[in-house]
Amino acid sequence: MAKRAMVLGLARSGIAVSELLLLRGWEVLACDTKEREKFEGALDEIERKGAKLALGEGEPEKLLDGVDMLVVSPGIPLTHPAMVRAKELGIEVVGEVEYAYRESKGRLLALTGTNGKTTTVTLLGEIFKNAGFTTHVVGNIGIPYSGAVPGMTDEDVTVCEISSFMMETSAQFHPMVSAVLNISEDHLNRHGTMERYIALKERIFENQTPDEYTVLNYDDPVTRDMAKRTPAKVAWFSEGEGVDFGAFVRDGWIVFGENASAVRVCPVSEVNIPGRHNLQNALAATVMAMCAGVAPEVIRHTLSTFQGVEHRIEFTRELDGVRFINDSKGTNVDSSIWAVRAMNRPTVIILGGYDKHTDFTPLCEEMRKFPIEHAVLIGVTAKQFEETLEKVGFHDWEHAGSDFEAAIRRAFEIAQPGWNVLLSPSCASFDMFVDYEARGRIFKEIVGRLESKGA
Repeated sequence: MAKRAMVLGLARSGIAVSELLLLRGWEVLACDTKEREKFEGALDEIERKGAKLALGEGEPEKLLDGVDMLVVSPGIPLTHPAMVRAKELGIEVVGEVEYAYRESKGRLLALTGTNGKTTTVTLLGEIFKNAGFTTHVVGNIGIPYSGAVPGMTDEDVTVCEISSFMMETSAQFHPMVSAVLNISEDHLNRHGTMERYIALKERIFENQTPDEYTVLNYDDPVTRDMAKRTPAKVAWFSEGEGVDFGAFVRDGWIVFGENASAVRVCPVSEVNIPGRHNLQNALAATVMAMCAGVAPEVIRHTLSTFQGVEHRIEFTRELDGVRFINDSKGTNVDSSIWAVRAMNRPTVIILGGYDKHTDFTPLCEEMRKFPIEHAVLIGVTAKQFEETLEKVGFHDWEHAGSDFEAAIRRAFEIAQPGWNVLLSPSCASFDMFVDYEARGRIFKEIVGRLESKGA
């Protein structure tokens, strides 16, 4: 008799893991609180393949009878009644990434951190593709791990972006090379404390062996301290020269190896994506690739040609001498600080969104040091931004409520020729949008419709 799995949460990862479970012979009960019409046909294929649907169900914990495994989407917290009840009944609870890992083939490299994950994992994927490997770039980047599994072979490489949410439901997850890029305050509304958040990030390397590698940021004191707890060999990345083994900068070059005998990989001047934060991302990708045996010349070629990722300090358009920059991926304070530091022209910034119980003070203080001329505030956190900006002495702000288009048009109205308009909300998007990608796409659509002020 086939085993039965309940899949809770039917966003992209939930649909993908339902398909994978069906392919592996499981009976699948796919649950979501949303009604069927909200899915606009996205569930038709898994239903055709045999999944039973429970939609608009407010109490999925009542549907656990006869279930052998509960598979949850990353957005569902451990406190959800269905997860609590499943554990009481002795039903195994796993995340989508955990189940996908168990069914996957080939070599796995995985990275986490507060910022830079998407850029680094995309860059690393390009390195492996340029090295001739069939490469799957999956995880928190938006492409579900489960969706890539059916096509994998033992010769393939998977590069996986991991969030702290995903690590809450991991058990066997085991990359051959792992990395923690950096740690700053984020998701405290979910995890409660920084200690809990850090502990979840560290779960990425808990199953590694002494023959494998954990890549850590030497310049971040929190990640540097993680070297004490990983069972794997540590390889560092740093903008300085103080590391024993890893990638660092020497005489204008990214170099790799032991400090005294490191080999040149790529001139810093050739790294195509701009900004100090992207140098750190390039260093991290270099270490991971070198630890996995990729040739330096492949890494150099990729670093010199990589164009960056959508929604991360992405130039969108220039109109009347005003440059519009989409940094919708700026969903926390530290990420937006890097965006602010990248501004080399007077800038109007659009700030605000979903409340993750974050202190905006470091960002607001940074805005006073760089050419940020004005702030347009949106969303749930607009009032908090107002209070924090006033507290640090930044008085050039105004509210735009929840009218995103009005905020963009107002920012353009304020901006003068030679200025930037920067969307870097420093918040998640869930108060106004499905996700940061939707927010970024809509920003670009609105910007694309803007007409010259002189028209």
